[in-house]
Amino acid sequence: MDIRNIAIIAHVDHGKTTLVDQLLRQSGAFREHQQVAERALDRNDLEKERGITILAKVASVEWKGTRINIVDTPGHADFGGEVERILNMVDGAIVLVDAAEGVLPQTKFVVGKALAQGIKPIVVVNKVDRQDARSDEVHTEVFDLFAALGATDEQLDFPMLYASGRQGWADEVLEGARKDLSPMFDLVLRHVPAPALDPDAPFAMVASILDYDNFLGRVLTGRVEQGTAKLNMPLKVLRSDGTVVETGRLTKLMSFRGLERVAVDEVVAGDIIAVAGLTDATVPDTVGSSDLMQPLHATPIDPPTLAMTFRVNDGPLGGREGKKVTSRQIRDRLMRESEGNVAIKITESNESEAFEVAGRGELQLGVLIETMRREGFELTIGRPRVLTRKNEETGEREEPFEEVLIDVDEPYSGVVVEKMSRRKGVMQDMRPSGGGKVRLTFKIPSRGLIGYHGEFLTDTRGSGVMNRLFDGYEPWAGPMEGRRNGSLISTEGGEAIHYALWYLQERGTLFVNPGDKVYEGLILGEHSRDSDLDVNPIKEKKLTNVRASGKDDAMLLIPPRRMSLEQAISYIEDDELVEVTPAAIRLRKRHLNPHDRKKAGRQSDSAAA
Repeated sequence: MDIRNIAIIAHVDHGKTTLVDQLLRQSGAFREHQQVAERALDRNDLEKERGITILAKVASVEWKGTRINIVDTPGHADFGGEVERILNMVDGAIVLVDAAEGVLPQTKFVVGKALAQGIKPIVVVNKVDRQDARSDEVHTEVFDLFAALGATDEQLDFPMLYASGRQGWADEVLEGARKDLSPMFDLVLRHVPAPALDPDAPFAMVASILDYDNFLGRVLTGRVEQGTAKLNMPLKVLRSDGTVVETGRLTKLMSFRGLERVAVDEVVAGDIIAVAGLTDATVPDTVGSSDLMQPLHATPIDPPTLAMTFRVNDGPLGGREGKKVTSRQIRDRLMRESEGNVAIKITESNESEAFEVAGRGELQLGVLIETMRREGFELTIGRPRVLTRKNEETGEREEPFEEVLIDVDEPYSGVVVEKMSRRKGVMQDMRPSGGGKVRLTFKIPSRGLIGYHGEFLTDTRGSGVMNRLFDGYEPWAGPMEGRRNGSLISTEGGEAIHYALWYLQERGTLFVNPGDKVYEGLILGEHSRDSDLDVNPIKEKKLTNVRASGKDDAMLLIPPRRMSLEQAISYIEDDELVEVTPAAIRLRKRHLNPHDRKKAGRQSDSAAA
């Protein structure tokens, strides 16, 4: 059977996963009346909640006697490690662009990777049924993007379709018949080449995805680059430097049919397969037959740009709300994560019972922390910090910079420009984008964006859209101002009391409710001034035998400010930590005792001097 391997790549929320649903449905991969969840490829709970794709997944359909393997890739730059590996498995790509939003940074990121690998893309302008669609302008934007990214003449001569993934149709002309997705299937068969690989060479594949299955254990997915794989054949696994990692037998061999992995006896070069039964093989090792002498080439992954410290929860409530609390359990879980996710690097920290976790961005590390929290782990997380490097030629210290594209209503553009410049951002472009909106382009140090997203949404009344993309390393931009407000810090342990909180709320914004557990060193709220303030949240009202009618009824509390995990991580300063448990997310000082805090403050001041 003929094979075509394609990736669907686009910016976040431009409709990749919804389109794949329709491709599966119309090709007959789902049985009639079969109940299938919407966005069927987003199987992970976090993916469903956030509406984004985090893990790359493979599906397979048959069309006119040809098997089409479809890879749904993440659209967020933080998961770029997934994208780069996936592109090694495919021979073509469908570039999906929203008919209203047009080309956004993530489109640029993924398309740049695809063009560099020589892939000839198919462009699909999706969501043309939107009222604010501007399909022809978007077509021009895509052409300009390809040209700017150094596309060849062949790549610039791309075929194009107009589509509505939600309604399940695609057409070569904007005002076409709009019946179904058959024009897209036919175009894939015509435009995407079949894998041109050697079927007679020894079997070999590069492991591109690693995941865990409760029944099969470690499952490695990749494309067969050469040869034929047969069930129970002897295997060996090679690292990129040629060292042998392990040997074994191919005890489980699977191919993709629809959304399922199906056991098969034999696969040929070009097919995307999954193998199980290997204990040490990981991404991007080469899995091959026992007579394979050299590993296959694997694309190097962009280095991490952000790091956080993961520590055991040593607070007074440690061990009460989670099942996995020891440093050994945390270490084992992080090491398992780094095996499958090559964009994450784990190292032992200088602190006791702590680990340095480096990744691509706040979202990627936030997803890891949230996953661990749901698995029953208790952790404390330090403030994110960027990873700098030394320029070998000039000796200068360099830090990661990002390109930021902001779409905002015109009245809010002034405050956005002010805040970005305060964070060392330099505006590159400003142009109206229609409908009373302005599109702003900035270049800014990555550390300038830590903690800004929540502030940005507040400043733009939730109407602004910010997209960011790693741009490269440039000279250190100098000191940057941090949070302007201090913290309200608990001096006592117990449960917060309504009476005490009522008096404290005039001092700033509270983070806790009456009845919440508190302890010495816990951050109860944000002080209205720039200094920290020690307060007592469990102070009770002194009882007297005189009743003041109605006074207690008037003690109304303003609802506390509740932070998501990402907001909490980006809010804290260097002397603060986020305590993460299955039951709660709390902010606390690194040193719980006030005397220890003063001592640490004096030491940091003398070190700075």
